[in-house]
Amino acid sequence: MKKNIRKIFLEVNEINKKIYAEYYLSLIIKIIKLISTRVKLGGKIIFCGNGGSASDSLHLTAELIGRFKKNRKPISAISLNSEISTITAIANDVGYHKIFERQLESIGKKNDVLIALSTSGKSQNIINVLKKAKKMKIISILFTSEKFNNSRNISNIVFKVPTTDVARCQEAHIIIGHIICEALENLKNR
Repeated sequence: MKKNIRKIFLEVNEINKKIYAEYYLSLIIKIIKLISTRVKLGGKIIFCGNGGSASDSLHLTAELIGRFKKNRKPISAISLNSEISTITAIANDVGYHKIFERQLESIGKKNDVLIALSTSGKSQNIINVLKKAKKMKIISILFTSEKFNNSRNISNIVFKVPTTDVARCQEAHIIIGHIICEALENLKNR
């Protein structure tokens, strides 16, 4: 058991070392600046994801609306995973592949930023919401893994965590999400 636990920690450390490289740091800074600019212009951050990524989308939304480390005004954010009645109605009446797209069409506005979390980037509901964001001229960011091999310009920014392991990818998404939350919180206090 100890051997397996140590192996997991080593895997996490290796991924974090890779993300610490200049390319990824520059990409995180680019994302923070982009989101910060949009929020200052009155936009909101819209999250979505499936499975564990759905929970991560709710988690990061709560950090922005509530507080992360400091008491401050809320940062405008919403998770498309939070409206279970809406999700089930759309899934039942239109199709599960439209659950995020229809919600974005309803609430998405100029200056908003869509953050889609998907370890594979292959979920049809994620692909559809990214396409809808593009049509609506809403900036989109896809957090995914090396499983994502789509070369099409599906999102304004694609952040591929350097792993194909789902658990390690989701852990990295939360670390990066927390970095973004802390940066936005610090910028909001200035």
